[in-house]
Amino acid sequence: MTWRPWVGLTLLILALPAQPQSEATQATWVGMVTYVVDGDTVHVRPSNGGAVHKIRISGMDAPEICQIGGAASRQALQARVLRRSVTLRMQGVDDYGRDLALIYLSGEDVGQWMVQRGHAWSYRYLRDSGPYVQEEVHAKLLGRGLFAEMSPEYPREFRRRYGHCPYRH
Repeated sequence: MTWRPWVGLTLLILALPAQPQSEATQATWVGMVTYVVDGDTVHVRPSNGGAVHKIRISGMDAPEICQIGGAASRQALQARVLRRSVTLRMQGVDDYGRDLALIYLSGEDVGQWMVQRGHAWSYRYLRDSGPYVQEEVHAKLLGRGLFAEMSPEYPREFRRRYGHCPYRH
């Protein structure tokens, strides 16, 4: 059998210990919100430095930025978290390649806060009403935010009818 250098290199690489993950890819990490894209997406720089990550807040769905209530939703999230230190508990990656995370500001669940104030819906999937359904019902009863309108359109339906809003950062 002849020696193939790539076989030895492959075996050497496989034998090396795995490199520790960066703070941003671990299950829970802390970072600074540097930009608010819309009512459910932010950019966060890990506290130890490194690249900014585009984070979709898990468990909620805010109106599209070009949809009625979209700008108000973004403004509410911006006022709450922009340039503030937050804790992220990673939940996976969405269909658009954004990291999904629960975000906490001083221990408070930001997604829950947004839904309680009527700036977002509890994220629905099939027959699941989502984690913040009680907060959404309460916001509707009080006519808060989006729910001051008679029947605000759920973002998924809005996208189905009109498509996505023009490009945003």
